[in-house]
Amino acid sequence: MANTITTTYPFTGEVLKKYTLFTDKEIDTSLHKSEEVFLKWKKQSLQNRTRLLQKLADVLNQQKKEYANLITIEMGKPYRESVAEIEKCIRLIDFYEKNAEQFLADELIETEAKESFISYDPLGCILAVMPWNYPFWQVMRFAIPTITAGNTAILKHANNVTGCALAIQDLFEASGYPVGCFQTLLASHKQIEKIIENDIVKAVSLTGSEKAGRTIAEIAGKNLKKTVLELGGNNACIVWEDADLDKYMDTIVKARMQNAGQSCIAAKRFIVVDEIYDNFLEKFKEALKNIKFGAPLDPKTELGTLARIDLVEEVQRQIDESIEKGAIVLVGNRRNNTFFEPTILINVKSGMPAFDEEIFGPVAAIIRAKNRDHAFKLASQSTFGLGIMLFTQNVEEAKKQIDHVEDGTFFINEMIKSDPRLPFGGTKASGYGRELSREGILEFVNKKTVYIK
Repeated sequence: MANTITTTYPFTGEVLKKYTLFTDKEIDTSLHKSEEVFLKWKKQSLQNRTRLLQKLADVLNQQKKEYANLITIEMGKPYRESVAEIEKCIRLIDFYEKNAEQFLADELIETEAKESFISYDPLGCILAVMPWNYPFWQVMRFAIPTITAGNTAILKHANNVTGCALAIQDLFEASGYPVGCFQTLLASHKQIEKIIENDIVKAVSLTGSEKAGRTIAEIAGKNLKKTVLELGGNNACIVWEDADLDKYMDTIVKARMQNAGQSCIAAKRFIVVDEIYDNFLEKFKEALKNIKFGAPLDPKTELGTLARIDLVEEVQRQIDESIEKGAIVLVGNRRNNTFFEPTILINVKSGMPAFDEEIFGPVAAIIRAKNRDHAFKLASQSTFGLGIMLFTQNVEEAKKQIDHVEDGTFFINEMIKSDPRLPFGGTKASGYGRELSREGILEFVNKKTVYIK
């Protein structure tokens, strides 16, 4: 087994840095440090913990350009999107600074007792296994509420963003958090299994693939440990015949092409009612021509590369298999190293990878529906349940569909996006549990009933 990690700049293939994986002894030391710090950290007043959030936001803001640059060179995201990612992290921190005390306050319950209430107490050391596509945001939306609630955190990040993983630990320490409150581990998959089994780790949060989620959940389940899983998505973007395409086409295209399509909440299947299908297809195709591809570090670039060559190859496999089963390429399907040209597939049907699987790249499957009901029926034909978006001018009619949506999110006339103020998560093969909002900060606490006669 290789004991090193090598990071590269996806745009050029240039080697950025080599890192050595932690030994089992180093991991054990880190876990014990996390436990030791937790025993002190949980006794800190909530006011003291939230006070550190402001310092954290200040450091993030001061180092915004450096962090954005690091994101871009490690995973190829356009610089402008990397800056936006850091700014979103700052908004997340501000949200919990203002609301954590309210969220974690004892909840009084009226019973026959003299006093009865729910106390929200931290669990201990929480392990996070995180992906590369939003290397700061995915980590921070776990870490901020989890640590503010009084837990300590251990991070296993994706190897190709190891620099970001270490920078996040430095960020917490530079902001005044106790050393050991947030730690990054450079560990192998085999070592992660042992970490989950370790009694010091009380729960696990994973953002990643369905396969990774099943593996982590199985190990955690055998050890009776809670998990929060935010897994893949195959989100449908439904377009009814009355949709205002001139107003929303930029939003619809961005819903697929943002981050070069490398997003679990991206629109992946565009299910368009027959009456508007041809017009939609023409406008979507025209909009793709205006997207500016270039070097990710160029502030004008709107579409960067995919993060690794193996990801490009997987997207190509999914397209090729879909074509073999009858899909037609209308635009794109050309690649150059890690760049994949924005692609439109039509004649896509159930049974093809472009319909059934999550394609993690700039590929839009545009599907014709007979009518509104048929569109929702096609949307529900998925093992995933992360989100559905609907574009229509009849909002009142759209609201009647809420009860018919099984997914974790339903956005009307807007692309799906995570927001610190709203709970985020999925159903079915998209996982379980919620991040963000009040629900997110209560995932890794002991909801303790207190009853005083």
